[in-house]
Amino acid sequence: MVLKAIFFDIDDTLFDSTQLTIMARRNSIRAMIDAGLPVDEEKALMMLQKIIKRLGPNYPKHYDELLKELGIGWNPKIIAAGVVAYEHTKMGFLKPLPKVIPTLLKLKKRGYRLGVISNGLAVKQWEKLVSLGLHHLFNVVVTSEEVGYEKPDRRIFQIAVEKLNLKPEECVMVGDRIDVDIKGAKSLGMKTIRIKRGKHKAETPKNDKEKPDYEIKKFEELLEILP
Repeated sequence: MVLKAIFFDIDDTLFDSTQLTIMARRNSIRAMIDAGLPVDEEKALMMLQKIIKRLGPNYPKHYDELLKELGIGWNPKIIAAGVVAYEHTKMGFLKPLPKVIPTLLKLKKRGYRLGVISNGLAVKQWEKLVSLGLHHLFNVVVTSEEVGYEKPDRRIFQIAVEKLNLKPEECVMVGDRIDVDIKGAKSLGMKTIRIKRGKHKAETPKNDKEKPDYEIKKFEELLEILP
């Protein structure tokens, strides 16, 4: 069956979220230390990473929790320094990966409809797309917060496909995670393309359910797969 739509993950697919996260967290800790946080940079960074892993990336008070675990009283100056440094770093690194925009434009010109399927808070995902300058290129954006299901649950993929009035076999999913993007899309019958980037690039499929139809290293390689 002819492919008619291409769905994309956002993080480490459309932009380098791994590098952004590393730099933003480190810069936030440095700013907090400059503002008076009495702790070693590496120790504080390690503690922050554990807090984020435990409470999740969408928890709104990571820095408050860090001060609490360090036995330091609530200090709005130190917390604000961390928040501002993180946001400034994020905006500096939030750029599309090389060739993303021209590749998306060429795919649209070839007649494909484009979409996004992303786990996370809807506003945060839209903030990324707007900051990347990509928001106007997609026909549909589906987030886990809005639909109540997270990848790899096949239902979030089903909802996205139905929004374009298509069948799963008419769609392809492009993402960096075999356990989330590839596994979930394959379970519905979509074609899959894995982009080997970021912190998950060394992972290998545990079984056929996680094995992508194609693998690429550069975004523009999509043009060779999708005529």
